[in-house]
Formats: sequence, C-alpha cells, structure tokens
Amino acid sequence: MKGGEVDARGPEPGPSARHTPAERRADMAKPKILVIEDERALVEVLAANLEREGFEVLAAHDGDEGLRQAQLKLPDLVVLDLMLPVKPGLDVCRALRAGARTRDIPIVMVTARAEESDELIGLAMGADDYVTKPYRMKVLIERIKKEIRKRQTQEEPPSGALIESQGVVIDRHSHRALFRGEELPLTPTEFRLLEVLVRQAGRAFTRYELMDAAIGEDAVVLERTIDVHIKSLRKKLGAAADLIETVRGVGYRFHEPRLVES
Repeated sequence: MKGGEVDARGPEPGPSARHTPAERRADMAKPKILVIEDERALVEVLAANLEREGFEVLAAHDGDEGLRQAQLKLPDLVVLDLMLPVKPGLDVCRALRAGARTRDIPIVMVTARAEESDELIGLAMGADDYVTKPYRMKVLIERIKKEIRKRQTQEEPPSGALIESQGVVIDRHSHRALFRGEELPLTPTEFRLLEVLVRQAGRAFTRYELMDAAIGEDAVVLERTIDVHIKSLRKKLGAAADLIETVRGVGYRFHEPRLVES
C-alpha cells in the first residue's frame, strides 16, 4: 500500500476564487484533464505542470470518485493510476469504455507496476497509452499532449471523411465506425487503427508502421501492443473479424475488396 501525504496547507481555492470572470472564460477553452491518482503529492506536482502548459486540471483520489467526475464533467483526457483505493484502475477503465458518453475519452494509464502483462492488460481494457512510475514529468506531459492532438485532429471535419469497404464504414467527421449499419464500440486507438487499415485495404503494414500511425511515432510501447489492439478490434468486428488478416513475418492488412468472392 502506498503511503499518504498530508498537506498542511489545506485545500486550494476553487476556480471561481482564483480567477477573474475574464480568466474563467479563457479557462473554458482549455483542454480538461482528469487525474485519478491516490498519491496527493504527485497529483499536486502533475497539476501544477499541466496548468503551466495551459490545461485545466481536475483531480480524484480514488476510483469511485474518479469515475463519477469523468461521467459528470466529461474531460478531454483521463490520467488513470492502476492501483487505486475503493475501485481499481482497470475497473474504472472498463467502466469508462462501457459508457456511451465516456467511451471516446483518451486514457493514459499510469502505474508503478512495470510488468509486460500489466501493460498488455491495460491496453486490452481500452487504455490509449501506458506510462510506468517513476516517470519523467516531461515524458508524461508529452504523452498527454499527443493524445489531445489526436482527439482534436479527429474532431476536425476532414476531406474524405467517409471511408467504406466491405460493409465497414469509417466516419471521421462523427468519429464513428460501423459494420452493416451497427456502430462498433471502439476505443480511440482502435478507431485510428481500423481507419489506417481500411483506408489502404490490401496493403500489408508492419507492426511498427501501425504503431506510428495509430499510437504515435514518439510512443515507447511494446511490439505486442499492436497485437493486443488487433485482437480486441477483431472481437468487436464480429462477423467481419476475418477482414483483418495476419501477414506472416510482416504484420497485418485489411482484406482487399477485389479479393472478396461474389
């Protein structure tokens, strides 16, 4: 169990006490980060650094409170500790991904447990990135910025926003993926991965190419991370699972439309 920190200074004043009305209006445009972490001293340091980078920071110190805040305030990103009191981080992650209003919120999981199996489980539950403690504050903030940039890019109405192949439809404008008219409950990373594969159906991608495209070229992740996302994606595709093909010695590809027999 991690030891708690006692802050003799007491709680900080709320936003209305700290800011003028003009400053509060400016805050409304700031990306909102929810930090769910039971180490209060660590939360204070992370919050100070994030605020310095222009983010609004919310904090919760146990899993139940973190989940309530996420559902109520709908942050732009959640920093989620794995080992939380009351409700474990994996349960919080699972609940966020199951909620209609919270399933698209990017999640960066943070934990002192560095085992490969823990990272793979976290990613399989729907986390978009995974950082182990102790971490450099700059590294975590860059990971957070990367996920925020991805979400902002996805929210922009791009040209060629609709991609369709063999019953699978990718709508970048609404950030929805469908198969035969049924919406697929994809995580943000799974959505990016499917988009990359469908957009260039028939092309064999290496795992590293998929990591760069779907997770980010600056991300430090295991090669098996993509395998975890592909397994989850196939499960959610159901009857269309075989459209994602394994290319031995290379990686994966989306089935070429012209190769589908009539």
